[in-house]
Amino acid sequence: MAAKLDYHWHLRKVMADRGMFSTTDLIPLLAERGINLSSSQVYRLVVERPERLSLKILMALLDILDCTMDDLIEPIPAAGAMKKPKKAAAGGGTASGAEGLGGLRPKRARIRGVDRT
Repeated sequence: MAAKLDYHWHLRKVMADRGMFSTTDLIPLLAERGINLSSSQVYRLVVERPERLSLKILMALLDILDCTMDDLIEPIPAAGAMKKPKKAAAGGGTASGAEGLGGLRPKRARIRGVDRT
């Protein structure tokens, strides 16, 4: 089974490292590369983590910021993807007995035919 991955988006940090502290600084630089985004779209791109991103926009950001994809996108394990310890199957028995149930174990139901007299 493949591991589930998530990612961190570091555009804001990379921009700050390059001395770009305003999201609107990207608008003319993107326009030079043929990408016309509104100020609200650029703000969301910088501040929020994009779920879908055009490869043209990604390539333009890499060119503008003179960075690699590893600088912008950091893969991480998805929350809740950590391996949980396996529990013993019913009747499998463990060293400590029935964990969480104490001494209580359900009894198997027995269905018998109906007596007709």
